[in-house]
Amino acid sequence: MPKPVRPRELPARLLTNPEMINACRVRDFSRVFRLMKRYAGVYPSMIARLCDLTPSRVAEVVAGQRRLRHMDVIERVADGLRIPGHMVGLARRTWETSAPLEAAEREPDPQAAELERASTAVLPSPEVDSILALTSGAPPSRSTLHALRSSIEDYWRRDDQHGGAALRPAVVGQLRYVEGLLRSNLPNSAKHELYGVAAELAHLTGWLHFDARQYSQGRAYFTQSLELAKEIDDRRFMANVLACMSLQATYQHKPGDALALVNAAQDAACTAKSGVTPRVLSMLSMREAFAHATVGSRTATHAAISEAHRQFERIDTSDPDPAWVTYFDEPKLLVDTGIAHGRLGEAATAEPLIAAAMRRESSANRRGRAFHGFWLARTQLNLGKLEQACHSATGALECTSAVASERLASHLKEFHGQLAAYRQKPAVVAFEARLREVLSN
Repeated sequence: MPKPVRPRELPARLLTNPEMINACRVRDFSRVFRLMKRYAGVYPSMIARLCDLTPSRVAEVVAGQRRLRHMDVIERVADGLRIPGHMVGLARRTWETSAPLEAAEREPDPQAAELERASTAVLPSPEVDSILALTSGAPPSRSTLHALRSSIEDYWRRDDQHGGAALRPAVVGQLRYVEGLLRSNLPNSAKHELYGVAAELAHLTGWLHFDARQYSQGRAYFTQSLELAKEIDDRRFMANVLACMSLQATYQHKPGDALALVNAAQDAACTAKSGVTPRVLSMLSMREAFAHATVGSRTATHAAISEAHRQFERIDTSDPDPAWVTYFDEPKLLVDTGIAHGRLGEAATAEPLIAAAMRRESSANRRGRAFHGFWLARTQLNLGKLEQACHSATGALECTSAVASERLASHLKEFHGQLAAYRQKPAVVAFEARLREVLSN
């Protein structure tokens, strides 16, 4: 069978597109493949042939259901699609010219130019979409607002199941759409609700960046969410956003920031006009426990854990809990308690709590189960239970392979690093064999 013809060169407008540059930098091939289709007319079937991948694998990447991590696969993609090596963190490829892109002058390729025009003429630019959205004349109806909130709930569900890499473009697009509506002349009642929707979308966008370990972008969107919520004085939602920012600060090893942010969240919640429920206070106390545990403050961590449990015991089914806190159920309280103890090095206390929570939590939250599986494995390893730790981590791998989450990948990497002293043990050999199998699929 003859080999597929390689693209002569990608359009300069694609290689210099900030979205393409960022997608390549973080190796988000879901976005890369979609941009290839839009700006270069290279469709998934062609990508499969050029990169020696199966069509189903390319389809899964485009849908955000699979990530390309193996270096040999990334090299095949770079060579097959003619993506310069430096854009995806590789050395200069053998086919690259020595002259930089902007200095290269070539004879125009009529066929390529026509292909590029055809691929970009089908859809209007995002700017035109925003303009058209403003010409409807009527304020958003009740059904439109309901649809926006329903889509946010669906985004969160899909994020739990698959990770947020494939969701980010859609969420950002919807945020831009709502921002456009807010700039139009709307009745105060409609504008108030739209501010709430925009705050939720900005918060979700911040979360998706945080989960991708793009912390600067995450903080920027969290800040935007705070500003939008402040416009309508929704202090309960501001508390939610500040709590997320506190969690991100613990991942960035900034315990001072984490504690300041969660304290601000508690203050905001307690001064909310709509009142604060015990479930919200319990969740915030647990985030405070995480912040204290990050600096190893045992007494303060234990006090915050106790307060989280005290508030949780006050929960009543009639409480007017906001939708964004309903995830904080008893299994979540237990697993977070275990993680807080684990952060303090109290593995013997942490292990049964995390294990009990995992037996009760929903199997639909695949990312959460993978996180908790690695936490359980780490506590078991700290207790000297090598075989159990490898068994728990192997179980977590099954969920990890189905979720696009850089944050989750970092937990896997940390656990794998902890196994360095046990490389020859049969349990570790078996775990690493399974790890290679999962990563190669």
